[in-house]
Amino acid sequence: MFDRKNAFFGLHFDLHPEKEDHALGADVTSEAVAGLLRRIRPDFVHYDCKGHPGYAGYDTSVGTPSPGIVKDSLAVWREETRKLGIGLGVHYSGVVDHLAVRSRPDWAAVDRFGQPDAEATSLFGAYADELLIPQLVEIADRYDVDSVWLDGECWGAKLDYSSAALAAWKAETGWEDAPTDREDDRWLRWKNFHRARFEAYLRRWTGALHAIRPRVQTASNWAFTTMCPVPVSADIDYLSGDFDPMLSADRARTEARFLTNVGKPWELQSWGFDNADGQEELLKTPSQLKQEAGVVLMHGGGYMLYYLPTRSGYIGAEIADVAAEVAAFCRERQSLCHRSVSVPEVALLHSAASQFDVSDRVYTWWDTPLIELEGTLHALLESHYSVDVLTEYMLMERMEQFPLLVIPDSPVLEDAFRERVLQYVAGGGNLLLLGERCARLFEGELGVKLAGTPRQLRAQLVSADGKIGCPGNWQPVEPVDAEVLAMRYDGEGVQARSAYLDVRSEGVSERHLKLRREGVAATLNRYGAGQIAAVYGPIASRYFHSHHPFMRRFIADLAHRLFPKPAVTTNAPSCVDLALRKAADGALCVHLLNLANMPVTNRRAFPDIVPSVGPIRLSVALDLPPKSVVWEPEGSCPSHAWNDGELQVTLPSLDIHGVLVIR
Repeated sequence: MFDRKNAFFGLHFDLHPEKEDHALGADVTSEAVAGLLRRIRPDFVHYDCKGHPGYAGYDTSVGTPSPGIVKDSLAVWREETRKLGIGLGVHYSGVVDHLAVRSRPDWAAVDRFGQPDAEATSLFGAYADELLIPQLVEIADRYDVDSVWLDGECWGAKLDYSSAALAAWKAETGWEDAPTDREDDRWLRWKNFHRARFEAYLRRWTGALHAIRPRVQTASNWAFTTMCPVPVSADIDYLSGDFDPMLSADRARTEARFLTNVGKPWELQSWGFDNADGQEELLKTPSQLKQEAGVVLMHGGGYMLYYLPTRSGYIGAEIADVAAEVAAFCRERQSLCHRSVSVPEVALLHSAASQFDVSDRVYTWWDTPLIELEGTLHALLESHYSVDVLTEYMLMERMEQFPLLVIPDSPVLEDAFRERVLQYVAGGGNLLLLGERCARLFEGELGVKLAGTPRQLRAQLVSADGKIGCPGNWQPVEPVDAEVLAMRYDGEGVQARSAYLDVRSEGVSERHLKLRREGVAATLNRYGAGQIAAVYGPIASRYFHSHHPFMRRFIADLAHRLFPKPAVTTNAPSCVDLALRKAADGALCVHLLNLANMPVTNRRAFPDIVPSVGPIRLSVALDLPPKSVVWEPEGSCPSHAWNDGELQVTLPSLDIHGVLVIR
């Protein structure tokens, strides 16, 4: 039996069959499939069986086959994967099914105006029982598939005003009507009602499929990730998601650090192509895909590459060439990377309570992107902290493992979690609050008095490296017991350009000082045996939008004040991410990932080279002298010395990803 959940490297092909197709499978041959599999040697392959349009790519007797089927592609893929001991899974669109909602309007989610949705099925209707589950069973029986990967799930679900949804709402709450916007005090309960229903839907189809075909393993795209940050409550076997085709490595930095803490086998998927202005499906280069893979591998996940065949199923040599090179890169690192675990250093909160309040979708943050979270994460990573991203339920039992807890500008925290954070600090923990909204949640513990409401200011900050603008909402505060760590400055009469503002602490003319106002930007307060530092303005979001090194230095100095001795320090440039992990065999591993030349705009989205960086010096806290120090995957022994609990290592250079293995 193929164990899909513990697979390491795979390929994903989806076509989203359409009514207009006319050549599905025409160019799928045993020879071509076998050649591709032998060249790349994946652990598993996903091939399409039903996409978002709702037409099946095989001759289904349960749903509606595309009229363009020429050959049974899945049968060929199943035959060739079985010969080579490679797993076969299918891509299947779950909640999103355009054809189903057109042909059966009673299956559709309904908007607040009474209009059926053109894409999303209702979580309260009969779609899962009458089409989805029977079709998955049919696929499992006909093709003996090892797994199903359902797309269009948590992110595709919609708030639903169908008669079935309203009846369920009334049965649960007693209310005849449902709220239609956030002006209604019941809005959060209405959204959470749908979130609970999505989890019930997941339990329904995974449980039904496992009851009938227990060996078929299941995944629901993006379930129980940052989009759906709740404890796993359904019988899914592994977690999976395909991160954005653009800004892919950046997005993977967040998702990998979250998924490694969920407690289930997990993987992330790269799109092997991206779009540019007026140009679609341009193949990514091996270099950028290795960067994307590196983010996933260094945090213990499996990795999957997604490509588009032609409509007839042909997969070109240019795809095979790139995929084979990326596969080799991954295999070189498999033994040290796969299923590694984090050594706790910095915990960064992704607040489910805040997301559920701010987002008006069921389970996705697409309309409310994770700007503060990712701005904070990037600043910490680019200051060479090893960071884990965790939500509330993960931290409740593990908080004390982390020397530093960072909360970006989360507007909502539940009382029980807030009290748990204070317990952590009182016991000796360190808390960094980055933003006026989250700072206000801890007013009583900050050692300051909030002076009125936040104000829009064209503020200037001063870091050790220089002055930097940080405009936005700033909460005025008056220190009581707190130590002032930094001031902010703003002023009028400078022709609307903050750069004209002189923020020197001395030597400023009296005339200019009349134009300048100042206020407290950051404070530090003792709380029990621990410390709380806070910034009272939008520093996380401003870093996200600029990545300016002066602002990074400002944040890094605050983190250093709270957590001055991380387990690993380095002189590497800011483009190098660091992760401190333990391999499956227990070896201590310092992962380094070079993100130089990482795509950050679709005008330059396809770098064909990642310039090496180095030499890199590392200092690793180590109680006893190491038995061995090896730089992998090269297998070399770098220059190193141990003295008084500290291992000093010098690496000549870093290409894309490497692991310092200490035993």
